[in-house]
Amino acid sequence: MLINLTDVLTSEGKVKEIQAEIEFTQISCRMGDFPVTEKSPVLLTLKNLGINKALVEGRAQMTLAMNCDRCLKSVPQKITLHFARQVTAPEESMNEEEEDEQNFMDGYRLNIDSLIRSECFMNLPAKVLCKPDCKGICIKCGKDLNTGECGCDTFVPDPRMARIKDIFEAKREV
Repeated sequence: MLINLTDVLTSEGKVKEIQAEIEFTQISCRMGDFPVTEKSPVLLTLKNLGINKALVEGRAQMTLAMNCDRCLKSVPQKITLHFARQVTAPEESMNEEEEDEQNFMDGYRLNIDSLIRSECFMNLPAKVLCKPDCKGICIKCGKDLNTGECGCDTFVPDPRMARIKDIFEAKREV
């Protein structure tokens, strides 16, 4: 959804409140594709900060269907967004870094979906767990260890002791 910011950017002291719907249904990033299962409308407050400058403040909530990092079960992950971004009119001279930070502006129009996506990327959890004590899956058979033991031999010898083991095996009498 695009919102025209011409009146906010050009009218000194102007404050405008807008409620907008999130139109996308999925977040895609290098971590994977996450469907949006629930979303609330975005509440935006637009404030003029001077000539050709405005502050965009917003709040929103959404729930993404993510996978547990240990057992791969689907987990609903609630993300609460609170953000404040300063935007400038397109004729303002900006360096390349500022232009990259305003990739959600298209001329005098604010692309809400692009802004919300970038805020979601910054608020994605580093680790998603279905429960704090999730045991994960067996590295040999792939069974979910939260439902019970699988019976696989999980002994892993210490690699620092491999040379000593070789010496004992070489001296063994057959």
